[in-house]
Amino acid sequence: MSDATDIPGGGADASVPAPAGPSAQPAAAEQPPLAADGPVDVEALVATLETVTSERDSHLADLQRIQAEFSNFRRQATKRHTDTIAHAASGLAGKILPVLDACDAALLQGASDVVPIRLALIETLGKEGLEVLTDAGEAFDPERHEAVMHEAGDGPEPTVTEVMRTGYVWNGRVLRPAMVRVLG
Repeated sequence: MSDATDIPGGGADASVPAPAGPSAQPAAAEQPPLAADGPVDVEALVATLETVTSERDSHLADLQRIQAEFSNFRRQATKRHTDTIAHAASGLAGKILPVLDACDAALLQGASDVVPIRLALIETLGKEGLEVLTDAGEAFDPERHEAVMHEAGDGPEPTVTEVMRTGYVWNGRVLRPAMVRVLG
């Protein structure tokens, strides 16, 4: 009978695989070049170190650039999202203006039943950013007022004397300028 120890090269140690993992010896290609029976080649080690350092710096620069680009992208996407929501809300508020105009027209005809509806709309939309432009006596602002009548006056600055159609501002942006009569 043959024993495993009788086989040349087939002993108990031959069936055990070489250790793998972090405790394993690095491959010969990964080891620094050594002279067979002399000192280590310092110039080759310095060159290898410079190459590895250069690669590390390149990868670090790439990582920092990608992180900055992603941060910018996230900031721009958040801004775009916020602007889209604001634009949609502005569009909705603009579509409600004819309802407010109908309420104003009904009030001019003496229908006091629409007062609670108009006030509820103005109050609700006011919480979201609607501002009503109806102040007669304030200085004329061409960005907020549309002058449809002009009367000569002696004041140094044009003044709104009558609001003929209410204007509205949504979060600082004019939805519709007020139609006004101007003095001055």
